[in-house]
Parts: sequence; C-alpha cells; structure tokens
Amino acid sequence: MTDAVLETTDVTVLLVDDNPQNLKVLYETLKDKGYRLLIANDGEKALDLAHRHQPEVILLDIMMPDLDGYQVCERLKADPSTSDSAVVFLSALDDLQAKVRGFALGGADYISKPFQAQEVIARVKTHARVIRLERELQARNRQLENDQARILNSISEGIYGLDATGVIVFANPAAALIMRSSTEELIGRNFFDLHFRTAGQGCELLPVYATCTQGVAENQRDIEMLRADGTAFPVEYRSTPKLDGDELHGAVVVFRDITTELESERALENARQVVQEQRDQIAHFSRLTTMGEMAAGVAHEVNQPLTAITNYARVAKRILAKEEPDHQLLEETLEKIEAQSHRASEVIRRIRRFMKKPAAGKDVLSLSALLEDTRQFAEVDIRNNEGGVEISVAEDVPEVLADPIQVQQVALNLIRNALESTRSAGSQAPVEVTVTMSGSRCVRIAVTDHGIGLPDDAEEKLFLPFYTTKEEGMGIGLPMCRSLIQAQGGDIGFERPEHGGACFYFTLPVAGADGSACGPDAGSGEPA
Repeated sequence: MTDAVLETTDVTVLLVDDNPQNLKVLYETLKDKGYRLLIANDGEKALDLAHRHQPEVILLDIMMPDLDGYQVCERLKADPSTSDSAVVFLSALDDLQAKVRGFALGGADYISKPFQAQEVIARVKTHARVIRLERELQARNRQLENDQARILNSISEGIYGLDATGVIVFANPAAALIMRSSTEELIGRNFFDLHFRTAGQGCELLPVYATCTQGVAENQRDIEMLRADGTAFPVEYRSTPKLDGDELHGAVVVFRDITTELESERALENARQVVQEQRDQIAHFSRLTTMGEMAAGVAHEVNQPLTAITNYARVAKRILAKEEPDHQLLEETLEKIEAQSHRASEVIRRIRRFMKKPAAGKDVLSLSALLEDTRQFAEVDIRNNEGGVEISVAEDVPEVLADPIQVQQVALNLIRNALESTRSAGSQAPVEVTVTMSGSRCVRIAVTDHGIGLPDDAEEKLFLPFYTTKEEGMGIGLPMCRSLIQAQGGDIGFERPEHGGACFYFTLPVAGADGSACGPDAGSGEPA
C-alpha cells in the first residue's frame, strides 16, 4: 500500500495513557495525519474501545493504575477481535527486561519516553500500513476459502483430504452423498478401515496408501470400495500427494461411483457382439451369394478332372483286356487318374474352405499363396476377360496377421468387380493385383482395372449399404468388404489412376506389429 493510499484510508489509532498531558501531546502529534483517533485514560476503557472499534494501532502506556499496559496487551491478544492490532508500548522504562516482556506478550514495538513526534508519526504509519495489509490479506484468504468451499461443494465427484496416516480430515458433500453418510461422520475416520474389507490384514497394497506414505500419485478404475453401511460399489479414483515443499502431509483423493457407467459399458459390449454376429452372418450370406454366381464355373472346373478320370479309366480297362498288358502304360494311366482326382479334390477343398464361416482369431498368412488361390476361384470370370489377372508381390512384403477366409472374400470381390468393369469397357488389359508395403507396419493390396472409372460422387456413396452401379447388384459387396477389413485392423479405399479405370486397395497389419490399426493412405480416396 502506498503512502497516498494510507492517508485516505480510515485507519483507527487508540491512544492509552493515564497522564492527560501525554494524551494531549500524542493527540496533537497525530491529529492531522488522516487517522481516526480514540482516547482512553485507563486499561478498562482501552479494552472496551478496542473491542468495539478494532483499531489498527494501539499506543499503550505501560505504567498505569489498576490494569497496567502488560495486562491490557495480554487481554487484547486473547480477544480474537483485537488480537491482530499492533500494540506499541510507551514507557519511561528503558531496561532490556521491560522490552523483552512487552514483545513476549505480543507487542509490536516500543517507544521510550520522552518520545519524539517524528518517531511516533513514523512508527504509527509503518504499523498501520502493515496491519491494513495483513487484514486485506486475511480478507482475501477468507474469500478464497469461501470460493474454494463453494467449488468443492458443487463438484459431483467425491473429494477426501487425508493426513499421512489416512485419516479423513476433509470430505465434500458429494463424498458424503456417494457414501450415504454425512461429512461429519466421515471426518476423523480412517480411509482404509472405512472403505476396504482387507484393511485389517495390512494397508500396504491398498489404493491410495502409496500416495499417503510415499507421495506416489495414483489413478485406477473399477476398484471396489465400501460405503459407510458396508455395501460395495465400483469406483474410479485419482490420488495426489499433499506436499509442503518436500514434506509429505497426506493425500487428496477424488473418486466417483461408476456403477451405472460399467452397466452401460457391458450393455454396449453386448450390443457390439450382437452386431458382430450379424455382420458375420451377412458376410457368410455374401460368400454363399458369390458362390452361387460362380456355380457354373465351379461345375465346369470340377467336371474337367472328372471327365478326364472317366476317359483314363476306360483306357486302363482296354489295357487290362489285352493278353499281354502294357504295365508301363497302365502305370502312367493310373498316375494320371490319381492326378486328376487330386485336382478335383483341391477344387472341392477350396470351395468348402471359402464357404465355411471364419474361425475365431487370426492366422499368419502368406499373401502370395492366398491371392493365387483367390485367382483360381475367379477362373470363370477370367475366361470371360481375355486379359486375365496379373499378381505382383514385392520382395520385401512379409506375412500378415488376418482371417484368411475374410481376406480372400474381400480380394475375390474386388478382383471380380475389376474383371467385370474391364470387360464392360471393352478392354482386354489384365486386372493388376499388386502387393506392397505401406509404412513399416502395414501391407497394401491394390486391385486396378481398366474400366470406365468411378462416378463423381463415389466418395460420398460408394461404400454406403445398398448403393450400386450394377443393374442387378444388391449394393452390399463394398460395404461388406469395408466391415471385414476394418475387423482385421486394416483400411479400405480407392483411387482414380491417371490412365483411367479404378484402383481399390485395402491394408492389413504385418504379423508381429505392435497391434495398432492401419490408417488410411495419404492422398487416397476415403470410404464414406
């Protein structure tokens, strides 16, 4: 506070002396200095005036009848309303013991008689400034405490203040509400004994204990605590140490009841499982639909080895009918029958594997083998498209972690779409399937056609359910592909190549990667 401010502030100074002449001199010295002056000629009057007006400064004579200055000072300091007043002793006593006794009783200063006017003015001014600043600071602290109390009372989370032994020294209303108790009943109780069943067996491993004893902050979820009535409930809590410099004084614990939250999470997880089951059923239906569309080609592929087996069997019979069978020719014929049988069996095995529902979990896959197997599935489509399918796998591509049935379903869908699109544009260029790395954790499989390209609104509609550009399409192929690839931790999208046509790609995580999902390729078309 500046001097100018002090002069215009209503500072009260109490003058106490049993000598009228001394009072007159003090009054004349201070009357023009901007203070409100009070006068008392004995100790009792001084105590009464001080209690009613709470003066900032009290100039107190020591040698007075009845109550001397020491006794008055002692009673002033014992009264909360006057304990902060600055008591300045006035006395002709100049020995050290008198001064020490005055300071021991709470005196702020000591002026020897006869006093000098300038000394009195300077000391009153200094002590008035200090007291006013202290009172303003106290008022601000009270305001901050009130604001803090209002904030703590309005918070919906429970808050505890604990000492170093775990005793509750503060509890906000929310804590009492959660505990079905009152703050008065909570304060003074031991946090660990109150809230944990195993506290009697030792507290070392209990929540918050390390914060109280070692200053270690904690944050845990789904921890069981007990209410005051003994019922248990799940909580999420955060505890932070109460520190004064390097000295630990306990902990502050913020907690909340997460019973409803956990119930919602369980319901959400159940709903996710139902959705996933429905997605799996739709994916299986999609595979059955694809197999139905390819039935003619599959029948042709199986019929070829069966016809060959029949013909080779007839040859074998003719060889055996001779008087001297050619055993070498017969052995070669039987080997051909066996080879054609394996070929038919492989076709059936491939079909059965594609038709079955995927097993739980994922496998480590070689994309070269899986894509070659997929190309054989698309044989009938390839025969209708003279360009065929070319597969190119970069040398640095490692194995991936994914469900082989679902990945093959996506690859087959994209290859068949690309063949159809290329054929509809009258092109004989081959569909290009390329496998490259996408960053260090993901593999990118791209299927590029030479068709008429994608519509302008492809970004907004192409991956929406039931949207299709085919006359007889159902519009579930690409949305299903997106669902299946995202379930593998990958991403799917498309690009518009400079030479025309379209390029659809999907990514899969590398086997042994850190488990984070593969994000969308920079600069590529995003699924809607």
